[in-house]
Amino acid sequence: MTEEFLLSVKGLKRYFDVGRGEQLKAVDGIRFDIKKGETFGLVGESGCGKSTAGRTILGLYNKTEGEVLYDGQSVHDMTGKERHDFLKKMQMIFQDPYASLNPRSTVFDIIAEPMQIHGMYKTKAEMRAKVNELLEDVGLNRDHANRYPHEFSGGQRQRIGIARSLALDPEFIIADEPISALDVSVQAQVVKLLQRLQREKGLTYLFIAHDLSMVKYISDRIGVMYLGHMMELTTSAALYDKPLHPYTQALLSAIPIPDPDIEESRERILLKGELPSPINPPSGCVFRTRCPYAMDVCAELKPDWLEKDDGHFVACHLHDEQVMLRNDAIPVHAESS
Repeated sequence: MTEEFLLSVKGLKRYFDVGRGEQLKAVDGIRFDIKKGETFGLVGESGCGKSTAGRTILGLYNKTEGEVLYDGQSVHDMTGKERHDFLKKMQMIFQDPYASLNPRSTVFDIIAEPMQIHGMYKTKAEMRAKVNELLEDVGLNRDHANRYPHEFSGGQRQRIGIARSLALDPEFIIADEPISALDVSVQAQVVKLLQRLQREKGLTYLFIAHDLSMVKYISDRIGVMYLGHMMELTTSAALYDKPLHPYTQALLSAIPIPDPDIEESRERILLKGELPSPINPPSGCVFRTRCPYAMDVCAELKPDWLEKDDGHFVACHLHDEQVMLRNDAIPVHAESS
């Protein structure tokens, strides 16, 4: 592991047994690194495995294979005090602010619980002072501490969830679709809050989402997932300016443009077919059954993870010169032209 990386994910797999000897391959060999202080966006369609990846990275799910290194230490090998201390460094913001907060607990109890578990403060007065500070950090006030979750709007509940994730003064936060359950008018407010907290507290984010336009706004680098696999990874600017993978190109073409003339004239890439089952994924390239450029070789070989430009990685045979020299490497669109 290079010292500049705070988190390294190496060939991570997470399979679930579904009976009759079958396995659901939710995460199937992804790899990426996250630098200290950056925001890494992880995007893809619903069911691609991005939330499972986040929970496996934190250790909420056991890995099936691969390795997750945090500051050089294996997350899944940690036990006892080492694991206890690690959880103070990495926390999670959950997707649904309605389901992730205990409806029977006050806001004070919800935020203070992690502090109690880790024995951070000797007196309740110290703990209350910290809770009040966190509430103000996320745009609420100390009077909210004695209320219950049902008394708040969705955006306010997510702010409470963010305050809870900050209770242990973490270094790294996994934000699992933190804005997808919120009204559009509130989403930008929460994203700006996360950016401000990052600047003030020196946080590192893994930001999981399916909204590519919002991910571009907050992320330094972006990884694109499909059916448990990583398809492309590069900087936010490079991904939008020069997407290499056909799946990334299709996702970007679906982002609406707030100009009716451009929106009407631009070409949309429509993917045919349904998302395959992760229990029985396609052979070779898992995207080939929906790819407009699929070739015979795509059914035979799994694409290598290639670095085409500095820091721009892609898993696609179209960008593998050795594969494209094969006689059967003829894209569908070329055959029909």
